[in-house]
Amino acid sequence: MADFDLDQLERQVAALIRLNQRLREENASLRVRQETLVAERGELIEKTEQARSRVEAMLSRLRAMEESL
Repeated sequence: MADFDLDQLERQVAALIRLNQRLREENASLRVRQETLVAERGELIEKTEQARSRVEAMLSRLRAMEESL
């Protein structure tokens, strides 16, 4: 009976070790993905600001043209 319990415990410990390793790998992968998404978000924010700036400049030029007529 004690041998059976010990074998079962060994299997459970081995399974937990495998699970721990898998979760560590998944966590590392998710951290890399998060860093990528944060960088992409920063780029998109910058592009949005540039586009907003260009649109505002165009609107200013259009208003100036309208006033000169």
